[in-house]
Amino acid sequence: MIIEGFTYVRNGIRMGYPFLASIQCLLPIVDKIFVVVGDSDDGTRESILALGSDKVEIIDSVWDNQLRDGGSIFRLQSNLGIEALSGDWAIHIQADEVISEKQIYELKRQIERADKIDEVDGLLMPYYHFWGDYQHIRNTRRTHDFEIRAFKTNRNVRSYRDSQGFRIYEPNNADDKGTKLRVLKTDIRIFHYSYTRNPSLMKMKANYFHRFWHSDEWLKANTKATNFDFNEVDKLEYFNGEHPALMASFMAQKDWQFDYDPRKSNMKLKDKVLYWVEKTFGVRPFAYKNYKVVQN
Repeated sequence: MIIEGFTYVRNGIRMGYPFLASIQCLLPIVDKIFVVVGDSDDGTRESILALGSDKVEIIDSVWDNQLRDGGSIFRLQSNLGIEALSGDWAIHIQADEVISEKQIYELKRQIERADKIDEVDGLLMPYYHFWGDYQHIRNTRRTHDFEIRAFKTNRNVRSYRDSQGFRIYEPNNADDKGTKLRVLKTDIRIFHYSYTRNPSLMKMKANYFHRFWHSDEWLKANTKATNFDFNEVDKLEYFNGEHPALMASFMAQKDWQFDYDPRKSNMKLKDKVLYWVEKTFGVRPFAYKNYKVVQN
């Protein structure tokens, strides 16, 4: 069985992405990883080449900055990676996601298990969404608790919406809305570092990426001039676990201080009730799920 990975990144150094750790975390179990590198001018492509792995294959791309339809530019980049696949299974890792070395071989075992079950299309993985620093996580209804990060490649799977998830599409049918993948739920954790940057860099990233969802008029009205305030959040929890070893050098570059103040919470009353239900009973009621869990 051939297992391949794919990811995409553009100006990852300037934007503060741990993309090298994302790539490296998959190397022990994949036969190849396709890295779609957008037109970058900050040394991103060169740093990937410097990894010196014959498993890494770069696909160069040019981003269309005028694509503003629900983050479709990200779906297109993801699909460039999918189209390069030729193996049996694919693992998707985004440029701000890392899997721990303590679980990476368990992921391979789960893939081998799921490969024998015909009704299963992919694997579902839970998340740690780090926020503000590396000691706080935001796992509320405003974040996705699970996502598909591995799937069989013979099902015509393509990226869905802004590439957060995946669906199965009918070939050559432009109107097809896609079918949800049937997945096995795993406990292989995705460490997600999208909101772990210096507040000034976080402001720059947020203002830049809004352009791929919104019009110029929206940007003029909503672009922030002040630094990103990590305390403008619903609820954070303290994280006292271990981070992936590959993140050590990246985390050592931290040059800001975040002091969490729960009194500034912007969580609405409805979400407070649902958050209590989730923490008490272990279920997230009324949550949107872009997948179908197979009980096996």
